[in-house]
Amino acid sequence: MIEQIGALPYRLVGTVKSTEILLITSRETGRWVVPKGNPMIGKAGHEAAAIEAEEEAGVRGVASPISLGHFGYIKRLAGQADEECQVELFALNVLEMLEWWKEMKERERRWFSAAEAAVAVDEADLGELIHRFGQGMGPRPAA
Repeated sequence: MIEQIGALPYRLVGTVKSTEILLITSRETGRWVVPKGNPMIGKAGHEAAAIEAEEEAGVRGVASPISLGHFGYIKRLAGQADEECQVELFALNVLEMLEWWKEMKERERRWFSAAEAAVAVDEADLGELIHRFGQGMGPRPAA
């Protein structure tokens, strides 16, 4: 099993401060996912998750050092065997959306309400983490 880290990019909108979640498309299948990747030597999990969010989704912000939990998924690569992955997820309070970023030509990005994001992702465990976070049941970093 491959261990990975991921970011849950979010922002608070409106006068009631509802939570919106930024999802991106995967490169291989085009399904809605969160930015994620392999742990980085010398970086804490939340720091690596913030780097992945900038590279894959074109956002910068403040990541919580407290994990939201884990979710699993099957990584599908063309011409290779599927691999089981376990992702530790960290909330990322988005402060800046970049106009240009590393993977902008490879992915789409879109803001969803937390409820919409929870059902847009294929992984049930990720959907549950998003749902709980949208209900205010998860650590949020200070801006």
